[in-house]
Amino acid sequence: MPEPAPPGRSARERLPQLCVGAVARRGRELLMVRRGNEPGRGLWSVPGGRVEWGETVRHAVERELAEETSLEGTCGDLVGWTEVMTPREHFVVLDHEVTLTGDDRPTAGSDATEAAWMDLEALPELPVVPGLVEFLERHGILGPPHPRP
Repeated sequence: MPEPAPPGRSARERLPQLCVGAVARRGRELLMVRRGNEPGRGLWSVPGGRVEWGETVRHAVERELAEETSLEGTCGDLVGWTEVMTPREHFVVLDHEVTLTGDDRPTAGSDATEAAWMDLEALPELPVVPGLVEFLERHGILGPPHPRP
């Protein structure tokens, strides 16, 4: 049974928030950002964020990619979805494949403190947002499961 929403929040604030992620690959590398805000401040993740009112999911993926990495891309197929729940928030995240349409040298922007291409094999050793490695394994982006300490 789900826990009740935190007290003192409006009905709208108690609803799950729709978010997106941009999964861009270059050979055996994955485009990643170090998050500048919670949840996951200081941890590596794929570029992404909230879908804004009146915005399509496709546009949100492309906008978040540009805002967090300064790269342009085209949103492709859904890779998969996940949920992130904290004591105060509930996010439903739709991760989509992205094809870059120009330069592939990322520059951190918006709420990302760093942006870089990371070797897929190194991801299990990086400080990443909870569940990212398992998500990438489950959806065939990362090889077979790696033992976690």
